[in-house]
Parts: sequence; C-alpha cells; structure tokens
Amino acid sequence: MTRKLPALLAAVLLLAGAFIFVDRPNGASAPLLIGAANAEETAQIDTASIADMVQGAEDAPVTIIEYASFTCPHCANFHEGPYKKLKSEYIDTGKVRFIYREVYFDRYGLWASMIARCGGPEKFFGITNLIFKGQSDWIRAGGPTEIVDELRKIGRLAGLEKDGLEACLQDGASAQTLVAWYQQNAEADDITATPSFIVNGQKVSNQPWDEFKALIEAELAKQ
Repeated sequence: MTRKLPALLAAVLLLAGAFIFVDRPNGASAPLLIGAANAEETAQIDTASIADMVQGAEDAPVTIIEYASFTCPHCANFHEGPYKKLKSEYIDTGKVRFIYREVYFDRYGLWASMIARCGGPEKFFGITNLIFKGQSDWIRAGGPTEIVDELRKIGRLAGLEKDGLEACLQDGASAQTLVAWYQQNAEADDITATPSFIVNGQKVSNQPWDEFKALIEAELAKQ
C-alpha cells in the first residue's frame, strides 16, 4: 500500500508556513510561524543548495530514486524491510545507486527532514533509519512541541550537538527551500503517493520485495 499525496498547491501553502521553534523562559519550546509563500513564489525559489542524499557507486548500472515521507507508515515499513535487502544485495555491491528524496505531507515530516539533514550526508541515512524505526513513537508524542522534542532526542542519539540541532530547526530559509525542492521534484517525476520509486527513469509504485527485485534484475540484464 502507499500513502496518497495531497494536492501539491495545498501542501505547499501549508508547508511554506512551517513552524520553527524558540525557547521560552520556562525551558519549553514553542512554535513560531515563519512567513508563508504562495505556490508561485515557492516555484521560483533557487533549490540548488539542497543536495540529493545518495548511497552506492556513482557508476552503478541501476539508479533508484525513492520518494518517501518520514510520516508515511508504508515508507517506514519499506525501510525496516525491503530497503535493508536492497542495500545489502544491490547498493553495497555496486549494482544500484540509491537516491532518497523527501516528500512532505505535513510540518512533522518537514521537521524530521531538517533533523535528518542536520548532520550532513555522512549522518543522513543513519538518522533516517532512526526516524523510521521510532516513527510510531515520535509521531504520536502529542502536539507540535512534544513531537519536535522527540525528534530532537533522535538527533542527539545520532550524535548531533544541541546548538547545531537548534540551528537546523530554526533555519526558516532552509525550510522554505526544502518545500520548493520537494514541489519541483514531485512535479517533475509525477509523484502522487509514497513510497514511489524511479528505476532507471521508470516510475514504479510500492510493491512486494520479490517483484521489486525482479524489476532490478531485469534492468541489470539490459546492461
């Protein structure tokens, strides 16, 4: 099963007004709304600063792009199961170059993405694994403050320092750019649900591992 994307315009309008957090005198973190952008403004944002997160050999014969949301349970299931097989059998053996691109259903997925990217490419996939592994816990932690506190805990568990973590969460310009990047990628690849995959340029929906593996093998046979 997959999670369907909302209308892109609605998502962009929601997410461009993403929450960042400020510390109150009592030590609690409270949400602060950064300025919203309309869809046209978002489409004009320069997204060159947002790097694709990549695993595997650059010259691998098969390139797989995954589009996933950190709040999508089907994406968590993929990363807890088929992804591990994909990595051990194809990514680590030089057969597949894997690119992960975030999709934002809601502000929580955006915050999770900002945490995952906070440690740079070296820590991204490790933090991503922790976020998906603990998804059922942090996503149900309560309101926005409780959820972001749980995401902070994941970041600290991954070795991120407090000041750097807060700087990432407070980076409103990065949040806006990530939303624009998501919109441009999703429109370009016609992404309507998560997880979705692009395998050597061909759009593929979520499917059982045996079928996904057969598709990869078919692509390798073409080389």
